[in-house]
Amino acid sequence: MNTAHSLRPWLALIHKDLLLFLGNRRAMLLMVLAPVLIAAFFGKLFGSDARVSQVPVAITDLDNSPLTQRIVASLQGESSLKVVVLAEAEATAEVLAGRVKATITLPQGFGQNAPLAAMGGTAPPQIVVRHDPSQNTVLPMVRGLLAQHVAQPVMLAAFSPPGALAAGAGLGRTAPFTTQVVEAVGASSQRREASRGYNSYAHSFAGMGVQFILLQGVEVGVALLLMRRSALWLRLRAAPVSKAQLLGSRLLSFALIATAVFACLWLVAIVGFGVQVLGSVAGLVAVVLAFSLMSAAFGLMIAALGRSPEATRGLAILATLLLVMVGGAWVPTFLFPPWLQTVAAWTPTHWAVTGMDAMTWRAQPLEAALAPSAALLGFAALFGALALAAFRWEE
Repeated sequence: MNTAHSLRPWLALIHKDLLLFLGNRRAMLLMVLAPVLIAAFFGKLFGSDARVSQVPVAITDLDNSPLTQRIVASLQGESSLKVVVLAEAEATAEVLAGRVKATITLPQGFGQNAPLAAMGGTAPPQIVVRHDPSQNTVLPMVRGLLAQHVAQPVMLAAFSPPGALAAGAGLGRTAPFTTQVVEAVGASSQRREASRGYNSYAHSFAGMGVQFILLQGVEVGVALLLMRRSALWLRLRAAPVSKAQLLGSRLLSFALIATAVFACLWLVAIVGFGVQVLGSVAGLVAVVLAFSLMSAAFGLMIAALGRSPEATRGLAILATLLLVMVGGAWVPTFLFPPWLQTVAAWTPTHWAVTGMDAMTWRAQPLEAALAPSAALLGFAALFGALALAAFRWEE
């Protein structure tokens, strides 16, 4: 009897908690929906039926001979590569910006010298491969496919008339070409040469900073919803403060806090992990400021849509993790299927990580920060307008 009496308060409290949970259908749905969508995302991305995305590569044909034209056509037919033909300067700019992972330059005279070199009649010509320094895993694949698609047409040209006759009899066979691998460097070449090469911490600090600042932005919105349940909210309602002023003040205050937090993150990255701002410092500041404003607006929008602290936290986990994953903060976007790469370009996290990468290890000038900053400010305006329209004064 005493045991049953002592269990009664426990059962009553548990019953109360269950009723509150089941009564908040939005929070309950999001708690189940978030892990389902994230598990489905990674299962689809890395499943056995997932098609590996093509690696974007730019090729420059300085020789423009029948042999090099066949090589270009052969590389364009390779299913693992997405090959575009560009002028050398344009191709270099594309790899510096990270839009292609490597460039291949076929030198002038390649069509004549490569078959001769295969028969030992001359020194092998040199193909220059410039690569994105963050894509060390892609470089061996590009070099292997290059050797495969170049060797066959070169050997056919060497052993078929008039190539074999021109090479001469009795000469030993050698490699038909050599490869010079060059790490693509940005405009700040002197600062780049003084650095220790690509630093993976630059990207990881950008990605993790984006994730946690987004989550903290949501907490600002949750705090506003919790305030709505307190007596302080009644005093704010009585004060001559509009909804736009209230939400706007929360947005600006958190933007300043987020900027300070990101400044501390980059300071730790620079001092403790050797990260260098090889591009424009002003550009990095602009991207961080724009992202901080966007994060604050994002948090207010999630709070306005969630309506209650419980539902907002569930919605925040779902929205933040999806934005971080799709935006490339966790998994490099070149591993995504083409349709997902298109989706990634429409996320604010993609623009934030891209802009910070450009200003740090990619050594890009200030102009490269303009598009990411403008995109983030556009998202901030959109999220802020949605928050203002959806926010309710009463719970």
